[in-house]
Amino acid sequence: MKKYFFRRIRLSVPMNKRMQFLLCMRLQTGSDIAFANIKNGVLTVYYEGRWKNSWLTDAMSGKIVEAAPRKSKGKKGKGKEVAAAETQTEKFGREAFVSLGGFVFFQVLKKFYPQFYVSIRLLRSAFVLFSARKIIHKGFDSIVKEREANADTLTATAVIASVIAGKPESSLTLLSLSNAAEMLTSYAAERARKHISDLLSLDQQFTWRIDADGVERRTAIEDIRPNDKICVHLGEKVCIDGIVIEGSAAVDQASITGESQPAMKHKNSRVYAGSVVQNGGLTILVEKVGDDTSIARIVHLVEEAQTRRAPVQNFADRMANMLVPVSFIGAALVYGVTRDWQRVMNLLFIDFSCGLKLSTATAVSAAIARAAQQGILVKGGNYIETLADIDTIVLDKTGTITLGIPQIAAIHTTGGVKEKELLLLAGSIEKHSLHPLAVAIQKYIKDHKWEAPPHIKTETVVARGIKGTVADFDGGKGGTVIVGSRRFMREENVVNYNEINDFKHTLGSSVVYIARNNKFIGCIEINDPIRPQMKRTLNQLRRRGIDEIVMLTGDTEEAAKEVALKMDLDSYYAEVLPEDKADIVRRLQKNGRVLMVGDGINDAPALSFADIGVALGGRRTDIAVESSDITINSDDPSKLMEITQIGDDTMNMIRQNFTATITLNSVAMLLGALGRINPLIAAVIHNAATLAVVLNSGRILIPPQKGILPIGNRKIK
Repeated sequence: MKKYFFRRIRLSVPMNKRMQFLLCMRLQTGSDIAFANIKNGVLTVYYEGRWKNSWLTDAMSGKIVEAAPRKSKGKKGKGKEVAAAETQTEKFGREAFVSLGGFVFFQVLKKFYPQFYVSIRLLRSAFVLFSARKIIHKGFDSIVKEREANADTLTATAVIASVIAGKPESSLTLLSLSNAAEMLTSYAAERARKHISDLLSLDQQFTWRIDADGVERRTAIEDIRPNDKICVHLGEKVCIDGIVIEGSAAVDQASITGESQPAMKHKNSRVYAGSVVQNGGLTILVEKVGDDTSIARIVHLVEEAQTRRAPVQNFADRMANMLVPVSFIGAALVYGVTRDWQRVMNLLFIDFSCGLKLSTATAVSAAIARAAQQGILVKGGNYIETLADIDTIVLDKTGTITLGIPQIAAIHTTGGVKEKELLLLAGSIEKHSLHPLAVAIQKYIKDHKWEAPPHIKTETVVARGIKGTVADFDGGKGGTVIVGSRRFMREENVVNYNEINDFKHTLGSSVVYIARNNKFIGCIEINDPIRPQMKRTLNQLRRRGIDEIVMLTGDTEEAAKEVALKMDLDSYYAEVLPEDKADIVRRLQKNGRVLMVGDGINDAPALSFADIGVALGGRRTDIAVESSDITINSDDPSKLMEITQIGDDTMNMIRQNFTATITLNSVAMLLGALGRINPLIAAVIHNAATLAVVLNSGRILIPPQKGILPIGNRKIK
């Protein structure tokens, strides 16, 4: 078990909640820092090893605190954490074998050579003390340095008590079972980490690079560079992120997106490292390699998430430490009443600490691993716990509720402007925009094999549109062009703004208005279909206890109202600015816990302020991913249901573990105090209970089958 110290520091600089949150997050990026929290102006940091003043200095100045380096998880090398887990498993295994071997040896001597057995009492005591040396050191080191007893203190006391009572080998059973339980617990944790690394590992050292002569040559992956061209054939794994320039294939990208069905890839499709070509072959232009690929980022985020502790873990640690004195007090009372050392050892052989601490840590780690298996990246265990308390969901419209792949439905012009001229002007201004409406215009131009004229300059006005300058071009006149919302036209004082009302638009369509040289020249109607399964997902979320579902959009009132009616939403807000989205989220937080789902730049402030921010979909922007707490790599909205279910299952599992640990150990302590069991049975019950709750937590890694009820359901409020 890792040993953590803590330090409390009173902050002299006043901070708002946002600054406090950022300071704690920066501190938690340190490889030796497990958790940081600020309460009533006091910063508490849990850390390993020695405290470094530079940690706080770096975090206060906005620097990243000794961030753990990114590691590739291929066959070539295992991460330090996995290697350390294997070392721990082997160490506990050796200790268990030595303790058990010593116990068997002494029992054989006792049966066949009783006189010799009695004569080597000092040797037996020395062997037991040597076997327990590390536990004794940790136990009493905790009292000296942290001024409190822990589980190791309890075990060390039990060992010393057995020596004093003249039955030193009786504690060998405790040491054997304790080390065996620690070994199996470490193995379970190792399997959870390995589950992630195996899921995401490339396990491929070479690929086929196309040289200048067009010849395929087998090349080591570390020698591949951006802008190289590579070929991936049937059955091979893609080792880079890139764009298909030739060929078509069915590609299994479940490790990235969690999709169960292969995706078809053609020219200009994106492919990701870690995906497998199941049928066909591809020629790919390399964009990202090594630690810059999506899969490396996933590994890094999941590893980092393991270090961010959930509040329930800290509660379990505090509760476990509070219950250690119960065993000491019980042992003292039993000795005072009975003077029976065997009953004393019964109580000293039992503690609540291991089961409480290990079961919560394993459950949270398993939940993060299961989410990663489904293509969902959770950035910390604290978000797993918060998921179970969510009662309000806020959804962005474009690209979240809708597909984000809108299509032009109608084109309206005025003043003698031709449709092609209108589209080319709009396409020129929005040439570099990633907004779904801009993408629809660009796609329409590309499908008609037109070429949008280059723009001279552009300026993006958030939640309004884009304005810029276009030179005259073949088939049209340039000038100062404004593309955006009706509100944008009004704010820019477009002279014939009232002509907008002359056009009848289809209910539910998004409308892009275009003006040239401050004169309205037309508009484009764009429809964005609602995501398949979105309505069903929202219904499922309601059944799991979500009280309110709200939609936010910068789109028009008419388009927003149409979608809200189709989705049966509780409320919606139209034509909102990014800062307005954040304010709405803050207002909703006064009445409950808010989960915000979005995919664009405009959603970043709201994602940051929500209790949990979720970036949904393969086309989400980098800033949305950075601002969010959970990233869903798939476009499938049912993943929202899956991640809330994982949160509920995890917290239900932890509650089960708490109940089982306290009940079983309490019964064992009562039986031990009454003398109904001996120390061996007491140790077996205690360690069996600890192992049982750890393995129970590991069940979270098994996703529920379709049609089977999950581990636990959220209570309907």
